[in-house]
Amino acid sequence: MKQPDSALLHAFADGQLEAAEHTDVAQWLTSHPEAAAEVAAWQAQSAAMHAAYDPMLDDAVPPHLLAAAHGGRAAAAGSRWGMAAAIGWLAIGLVGGFIAGRNTDTAPTTTAQIPLARQAAVAHAVYAPEVRHPVEVGADQRDHLLGWLSKRLGHPIVAPALEALGYQLVGGRLLSGPAGPGALLMYEDASGERLTLFVGADTDESATAFRFAEHDKVNVFYWVDAGYGYALSGTLPREQLLTVATAVYRALNP
Repeated sequence: MKQPDSALLHAFADGQLEAAEHTDVAQWLTSHPEAAAEVAAWQAQSAAMHAAYDPMLDDAVPPHLLAAAHGGRAAAAGSRWGMAAAIGWLAIGLVGGFIAGRNTDTAPTTTAQIPLARQAAVAHAVYAPEVRHPVEVGADQRDHLLGWLSKRLGHPIVAPALEALGYQLVGGRLLSGPAGPGALLMYEDASGERLTLFVGADTDESATAFRFAEHDKVNVFYWVDAGYGYALSGTLPREQLLTVATAVYRALNP
């Protein structure tokens, strides 16, 4: 088939195509890995938004939102229009904010442009292959590890649970980051594939969106949140690493 336009790719990502057209687009994507990675990113973002915000649909709408939906007039508790409008505005704000703040850059860059991401990639390359000493403190001392790293960074360090994706926490270590101490957490799956999450102070407000970078054979997804940079590194293909990075972000921002 000819190259599908953006609208068709979005419809594919959202599962809105008929079976035959879905198959045609899927076949086209197999020979266009960059487009496939972009579609996978859209699907991961959609899954993250549904997981984060679908439960809110069952929550009671706050009175001030109902009032706002009626142009400032008090809304009747049983007003279906007011309820629908309030939920609509709430959903637009939440989803729009998520996309604007966490949209994934499609073009890869080098980690030379992102100091903390470069540090994370180098740390992964150095410690992930280690057999005997991949971490300083093992996962069997999880509470001690997280407490120690949190104290040294002056920032709460959380080890996201990635068991649903097949990764178990191995442990972590303290490193030196571009702006002070850094924390490195290591995960491993049943095949021995390792991922590392680097956390360190970073005030680069231009990096609040997910950024993808490459350093030698290490892929990195990097973002900044509340003055701290987070970089997930591994040798997984970009779209697979994005799935894990999205899960990490969700775990850190429940």
